[in-house]
Amino acid sequence: MTADQPRQVMVTGRRDLTPTITEFVLSPTPGGSLPPISAGAHATLRTPSGAMRRYSVINPELSPETYVIAVKRETDSRGGSASMHEQARLGTVMDLMEVENSFALTDAPDYLLIAGGIGITPILSMARELDRAGKPFRIIYCSRDARETAYLDEMSITYGDRLTLHHDGGDPAEVYDFWDHFEEPQKAHVFCCGPKPLMEEIRAISGHWPEGRVHFEDFKPVEVVRADDVAFDVELRKSGRTITVPADRSILEALRDAGERTVSSCESGTCGTCKTRLIAGDADHRDMVLMDEERAEKIMICVSRSAGGGLVLDL
Repeated sequence: MTADQPRQVMVTGRRDLTPTITEFVLSPTPGGSLPPISAGAHATLRTPSGAMRRYSVINPELSPETYVIAVKRETDSRGGSASMHEQARLGTVMDLMEVENSFALTDAPDYLLIAGGIGITPILSMARELDRAGKPFRIIYCSRDARETAYLDEMSITYGDRLTLHHDGGDPAEVYDFWDHFEEPQKAHVFCCGPKPLMEEIRAISGHWPEGRVHFEDFKPVEVVRADDVAFDVELRKSGRTITVPADRSILEALRDAGERTVSSCESGTCGTCKTRLIAGDADHRDMVLMDEERAEKIMICVSRSAGGGLVLDL
């Protein structure tokens, strides 16, 4: 399965987990099937808005009949999460573009699983797989308050004293103190997923641990839009159109909004699917894919912008 050959899935279940997080059950359309999936894996979906988004699959299975995902409606949604909450109803069909796992469990004598907010999705899949395999693990799950804690009751009942819950009330002074878990390097492997401050904290306090012992999952490695971004024009050489890219939209999003056909996958500057030939202009490269020697003639339109003036693309 590739971005050129998507499978189709249908929403066959939906429930609100918190005021901002909704769970979706995705089933293959008639005659279809779903690839096996392991803990920590994510599926790339074409959301109802057309935006590609990656969601962790919570139910790891060798022969899955459904994929279960949970989506948080982001306050600054660029179309993906908002369209899932507003338009992905029972019976809605979406394209499943690809399934990958860059956050797979490694073999270890013990595990410490750390989640912050919606980062619980891959962590919960890991807990389920480890529990099924009878392996030792602990979970530290941090969130603002109980009302915003997805799967709170289920996890409390299932994992008991293996689960540590911490609510900080949004107060930076009340965040969980992880130092006791990291002061002395352990044989356990750590898997962490959550907001940027949590990830930075764990990276900072685990620097003295052996390499490869602490693992991170981050679906937002690139800041697509920044506060000082400005609008600019993009000329599409093949179609002859000139499209204005607003300050708060990516080139890819502006093209999609204008009805242009686009090819994309991760939409986070990490996969290379939307690589486009740059004919003219000074690009502000924000991707994690292009080699230095490619940057004069290529641009990743999902994240990169103009560094000043307009751009001319081979589209």
